[in-house]
Amino acid sequence: MTDITGTATGATSAPAAPPRRHEHWINGAAVPPAGGAYFPTRSPATREPGDEIAAGTAADVELAVAAASAAWPAWAARPAAERADVLHAVADAMAAGAAELTELERATTGKTDGQLKLEIDMSVAYFRYYAGVLRALHGRTIDLGAGAHAYTRLEPYGVIGAITPWNLPLNQASRALAPALAVGNAVVAKPSEFTSTSTVRLARLATEAGLPDGLLNVVTGTGPEVGGPLAAHPLVRKVAFTGSVLTGRHLAGVAGDRLIPVTLELGGKSPVVVFADADLDRAAAAAAGAIQANSGQVCSATTRLLVEDSVHDEVVARVVERLERLRPGVDFGPIITEAQFDKVLAAFAQAARDGLTPLTGGAAYDDGPGAAGQYVRPTVYADVPPTHPLAREEVFGPVLVTRRFSDEADALAMANDSDYGLVASVWSGDVARGLRLAEGIQAGQVAVNGGPLTIETPFGGYKSSGYGREKGLEALHDYAQTKTISLSLG
Repeated sequence: MTDITGTATGATSAPAAPPRRHEHWINGAAVPPAGGAYFPTRSPATREPGDEIAAGTAADVELAVAAASAAWPAWAARPAAERADVLHAVADAMAAGAAELTELERATTGKTDGQLKLEIDMSVAYFRYYAGVLRALHGRTIDLGAGAHAYTRLEPYGVIGAITPWNLPLNQASRALAPALAVGNAVVAKPSEFTSTSTVRLARLATEAGLPDGLLNVVTGTGPEVGGPLAAHPLVRKVAFTGSVLTGRHLAGVAGDRLIPVTLELGGKSPVVVFADADLDRAAAAAAGAIQANSGQVCSATTRLLVEDSVHDEVVARVVERLERLRPGVDFGPIITEAQFDKVLAAFAQAARDGLTPLTGGAAYDDGPGAAGQYVRPTVYADVPPTHPLAREEVFGPVLVTRRFSDEADALAMANDSDYGLVASVWSGDVARGLRLAEGIQAGQVAVNGGPLTIETPFGGYKSSGYGREKGLEALHDYAQTKTISLSLG
């Protein structure tokens, strides 16, 4: 007989299959961890255990850096057109392997189908974009008169250490790897220990597509065991890091002691400013979408909603109405790590102790489809005091706080009243005013009336949001150094 699950009654169930293991990718091959250790992952959507990841150490970093150091000179010497052809082939391989990359990301992040498709497609697009613009990258000539010829050229640093976060695993890795490789560097990547698998698979796909061995190495593990030794390694000539302000400050200190450059993309507490003459429905949709996308786990999420007083309540009501229609697991995903899930809930508890009551949300799901995983209800707190932690600190979850402003000067002051300066959004029927505010806001990217911010538009922060630029042509310059050559014709 069988029960309703189809299992034979009285029969001994088969033992569970052992978890799949993911090794490092070093010098074009899968390499077991030097210490022999692995650590588990789990799905944030179900809390069920997942694959095991190689637990890297300084010995693994040493092996990867040695491979990268040996590989980059020949790669840098190849014509830009040849490097571009290889990057196009990598993009083709990623597109062909999109289904597997999607499932690897789904297993460790629990993201929705729509979010996964967006991120995988953009990851492929990074390689296509930098393969394309690489062929037009060049230095410049400098007129020193008829007796001389001077020109500049962009040259790679050599070995780049790329430390990427758990919130957008493949997307953030591709954003750093594509331009770094394009200009002739080799890379040792250290993805988050929570979401490593898709980056390892990307490295394998790249090798199979024709990227020479040693140019893209992936060492998985924790920050102290892998990230620290990578940043401190004497053959690593530049570090790119996306993550917390605390870790970014530490890495900046390490880089400063070594006198090497570092690109830091850190936190944000970005404003969306809505004037009374704006298209209020579009503005409300954008404000709701900012915390729906990836459940607010995006450094550039606009989580401070600043609204002109006369329309504040109307706009906030429209935002709340949109958020309350969202379904966990369908319209938004879970909080990806258990520690971050606990941090978001702790922020709710602190807000309650301080007398703040959310208009919607403010809790995890305790019943229904969201209860099985680390899902948090999309949350709005209105009229939050500007000194409260909810208004100043990055929650990194689906949490929006609102304030009211009286006029343009008031709006600008509120927008800039933050330790961060990553992005901002302005909505106004008066385009000139929108542009004035955009120019006055202290942030690396500002969208006016929903202006697109794409791969082509450079991205990076002011203030505690970091420095250096990713995306756009600026990223190619960030991963290269300028050499000047001058010839006397006399």
